[in-house]
Amino acid sequence: MKRLLGTIAVAFVGGMLALGAHSILTKGNQEIYSPGYQLPANFASYSEGVSPVIGPDLTVAAQMAVHAVVHINTEYQRKPSYYDYFNDLRDFFGSQQQSEKLMGSGSGVIVSEDGYIITNNHVVEEATSIKITLDNKRTYDAKVIGTDPKTDLALIRIDVKGLPTISFGNSDQLRLGEWVLAVGNPFNLNSTVTAGIVSAMARNINIINGADGSGIESFIQTDAVVNKGNSGGALVNQNGELVGINAAIASPNGLYAGYSFAIPVNLVKKVYKDLKETGKVHRGFMGVRFQEIDNQFAVDNNLKGTEGVYVAQVIANSAAEKAGIKAKDILVAIENMPVNGASQAQEVIAAKNPGDKIKISLVRDNKPIELYVVLKEQASPEIAASKSNSVALEQLGATFTPVPNNLRAKLGLRSGLQVEELKDGLLSNAGIKKGFIITQVDKKPVRSVEELMSLLQNTDGGILIEGIYPNGMRAYYGFGL
Repeated sequence: MKRLLGTIAVAFVGGMLALGAHSILTKGNQEIYSPGYQLPANFASYSEGVSPVIGPDLTVAAQMAVHAVVHINTEYQRKPSYYDYFNDLRDFFGSQQQSEKLMGSGSGVIVSEDGYIITNNHVVEEATSIKITLDNKRTYDAKVIGTDPKTDLALIRIDVKGLPTISFGNSDQLRLGEWVLAVGNPFNLNSTVTAGIVSAMARNINIINGADGSGIESFIQTDAVVNKGNSGGALVNQNGELVGINAAIASPNGLYAGYSFAIPVNLVKKVYKDLKETGKVHRGFMGVRFQEIDNQFAVDNNLKGTEGVYVAQVIANSAAEKAGIKAKDILVAIENMPVNGASQAQEVIAAKNPGDKIKISLVRDNKPIELYVVLKEQASPEIAASKSNSVALEQLGATFTPVPNNLRAKLGLRSGLQVEELKDGLLSNAGIKKGFIITQVDKKPVRSVEELMSLLQNTDGGILIEGIYPNGMRAYYGFGL
């Protein structure tokens, strides 16, 4: 009897195993499920439904920040690309150009209850219409108060009172590993909050350097998730204070891939104040070109270490020259704040005003020294270039001006330099007329007088100039140097 029961038990277990094998089979690394099979599922709970807390509680900071971050929608006007090639023929037959409407979006941060909003310059640059949607879903038209392409910042305003705001923090107090929140509107998803840590400080990623190399980059690097539409949004600390304006991501495909970058708020505060008061930024200028110090550079130049930043050049008649700074000095601190890179030094100086007196700590011939520099106003690239290239400009027989924003938007230009006045010279002899906008020289884009002169001076023989007139007619001119 016992033997019979044992046989029945073995048969039962064998049958169940066979049924299981019928339900789930494996082939290599691929599992194959029979029809009707359902994977076992469980609630993702922890300790009887209580989720583990990883990192600090950021809910208060998120609530403080989210109501002060807005959604920005922009419109642009651009001509259809085919029109660029057939413009002159269509004008001859009296055809009318059809404008193409382009849309853009980004984020902004309310910094005053009467409607001032900080965002990125690239969010609103060349926009013909700017609409702001608040966290409460109300929408308003905005106007541009001022822009600062050198820091990629802009100040816009809506005519509303009593708005929620976010207070300024201190980006100099941020520490590596500190938790931060990124608040914005990625992919048109309003009021999105992500968290991460500060991964690095004073990053230079060569994304906003202008044609004259004067862009100011000293980004806060974080691993908070930021995507398209987050530009201009808030980076806040655990206290809900603004510590940066999100501006860029490091990505091979245009989407978040691990790191994001924000403009430090101490630089933002200076730009905001200047744009609000005067519509333009007046930043201090020391007049020094820096060189990063790595191990090889230290060995090649007989330096004792890699601390600080090397003074490669002191510009003539600059504040630095007047204060006694010399080439080959090593800058180690500004206002007692240690400096270990060119981006960091650039950020600290850019946050100062013309006329400010700052203490500079240097090492010269292995000896520490301290000097005081009274910063000057930095001349615009166009003025500086006009002075340094006066002879060459006389040969061209022209004066130039930046292309007005409304004309750039109308023509769909991302670069260009307009001929303001014209007299006898190379340009008039080639047939160029007043008002012509030079966009390229020998297939290279032109964005400033300095860049134009650099392209011309580094070219021998024939020159091909491409551009467009305000009426939309494209033209090409050539001459010899």
